[in-house]
Amino acid sequence: MMFETLSEIEKYMNSFTNLEKKADYFTVKTYRLDRMQALMAKLGNPQKEYKCIHIAGSKGKGSTAAFLANALTGSGYKTGLYMSPHVTDFRERFTLSGTFIEDSILFRTADELTEALKDFRFSQVTGCEVPTTFELYTAYAFMLFKSCGCSYAVIETGLGGRLDATNILKPIASVITPIELEHTAILGDTIEKIATEKSKIIKPNTPAVVSLQKDEALKVFEKESEACGSPIFTLKDCLSSLETGWTGTAQKCVISFKKPFEETVYLNLSMPGEVQAYNCALALLTLKVLGLYEKGTTEKALEKTTLPGRAEIINWKRTLVVDGAHTVSSMRNILKTFRDLYPGKNGLCVFSCAHDKDHESMLKMIVKEFDQIVISRPGTFKKSEPEVLFSYLNSIKTEGKKTTLILEPKEVLNYILENTLENEPILVCGSFYLAGEIKGCL
Repeated sequence: MMFETLSEIEKYMNSFTNLEKKADYFTVKTYRLDRMQALMAKLGNPQKEYKCIHIAGSKGKGSTAAFLANALTGSGYKTGLYMSPHVTDFRERFTLSGTFIEDSILFRTADELTEALKDFRFSQVTGCEVPTTFELYTAYAFMLFKSCGCSYAVIETGLGGRLDATNILKPIASVITPIELEHTAILGDTIEKIATEKSKIIKPNTPAVVSLQKDEALKVFEKESEACGSPIFTLKDCLSSLETGWTGTAQKCVISFKKPFEETVYLNLSMPGEVQAYNCALALLTLKVLGLYEKGTTEKALEKTTLPGRAEIINWKRTLVVDGAHTVSSMRNILKTFRDLYPGKNGLCVFSCAHDKDHESMLKMIVKEFDQIVISRPGTFKKSEPEVLFSYLNSIKTEGKKTTLILEPKEVLNYILENTLENEPILVCGSFYLAGEIKGCL
C-alpha cells in the first residue's frame, strides 16, 4: 500500500481492532506481550536502536513524558516522544519532542509497515490474528524513531503496564506517576492491584523513579524494585521542598532536592497548575538519576514545555481553558488550577465524559464551582451518555445554577458566545475527546 495523505494512514490504523474505544474490554489473549514481541521481531526490533525511558501511571504521564523529552532535546539529543491518546491530530502520538515528524518520513515508514504486515498473522493462541490499533501505533512509533535517527525515546504506556504493548522495552529508567482508581474492570478495583499492574514496567537492574504516591501504591513499587534488584528513587525521599504558584504569566516553581541530588532549581513553567510542578519535579529527578541533567540548559527546555489538552489556555473570542481531566483526582487539579488562573471568576464549565468514568463525583465538584454548566458529548469515538449526565446534574444542582444540554461542539461554542461576557473564562473538561472536538471547531 502506498499512502498519499495523512488521513489515509490514520484510517488504516483505525481499521484494526481499536481497544481505546472499548474501555471495559479485556481478555488475556488480547493483552499479551508475546504478540508485540512477534510483531516487533517481524519489523526488525527498531526499538532496540535507541535508549528508552518508560512511563506508566494513572495521571501525569503525558506531561512528565513531555518534560523529559523536551529536556533531552534541549541538551542536543534527537528524542522521540510516544503518547496517547491524541487530542486533534494523530501525529501528536509520535513526535520529536512536540514537533511533528516530517510527512515524507511518516509516509515512507507507513509504507514499510504495511508491506511487512502483508503476510503477517498471529497464531490462534494469542487472540485476534492481526494487530490491534494500539499495537500498530506503537510499532509505527518505534519504527519512526529509528527512521529519524533518535538517540532517546520517551515512551508512555497506553493502559496499565504489565501487558501493555509498550512493555517489551528494556528501558534505561522506569518512571511511575501517581496511581488512582481507573479502568478498574481491567486493572483491578484497588490502588494496590492497579499499582501492581503498573509496577511491571520496572525492569531488573534498572532505576525506578516514582512520584508522590498513596502508601499502598508505594509499597508495591518498593517491593517490585527490590525483587528486580533495581534502585528506586522517590519524590517522597528525594524532594526536600517544592514551592509553586501562578504568577499571571507562568507557573513559578522552586524545587529543592536532598542528597545525593542536593540542589535547588528555579523554574517558570509554561503549563499552569500545581500538578505540573510535581510532574516537572519527577522529570527532573529522572534526569538527575540518569546523569542527564544540564544546569541552565535543562531549565530552559522545561520552561518551554507545553502539551495539548493539559490546562491549555486558548485565546479565542472567549478565553478557554481546555483540559482532558477525566478522573476525580485530575478534576480536582484542574479546578484548583482554574481558580488560581482566574480568582473570583467562576465563568462557565463545559463537561462530558465517557460512560465508564465517575461522572457523579466529578459533577459534584463542578457544581460547587460554576453557576453555568453545559453538558455535551465527547465526540463519538467512545461510548458516552450525556443525557444521563444531564439528568444527574439536575438532581444535585443548587438553586440559581443554570444547566444546559448541548451535544454538538459548534452549538456549544455558539451558546458560550451568547451566554457569557467577553472577560468570562470558560473551562472545557472531562475528556480528551471533548477537548479535541471543541478545539476542532475553533
